[in-house]
Amino acid sequence: MKIRIKDNSIRFRLTQSEVSELGKNGIVSSFTEFVDRPFIYVIEKTNETTLSAAFIENKMVMKMPEAMVEEFVSTDIVGFDGQSGLVKLLVEKDFVCIDNTMEDQSDNYPNPNLKC
Repeated sequence: MKIRIKDNSIRFRLTQSEVSELGKNGIVSSFTEFVDRPFIYVIEKTNETTLSAAFIENKMVMKMPEAMVEEFVSTDIVGFDGQSGLVKLLVEKDFVCIDNTMEDQSDNYPNPNLKC
């Protein structure tokens, strides 16, 4: 799972297996190991009706409504957006990059803009 943060905007990108894990277990998480403690980022399924987010200590949690999770997992929809206070939220499927990259993209979704 990747996150991109810019000012008051947070975007989560999930690979195919992470989307599947979210659908199956209702949660998917990852972390970055800093010297004194990890920074944890999580998406979890909730009974709420809109995307929301919380940051507590060293953990950022995006709460995704159950209906969105089901649609995200079972359709070709690319993602969902929302707002939590001043913070804009986006969760989306991670596509293979069109340009060259050294990153492993074997679990990413095929890019619909990539013409072979």
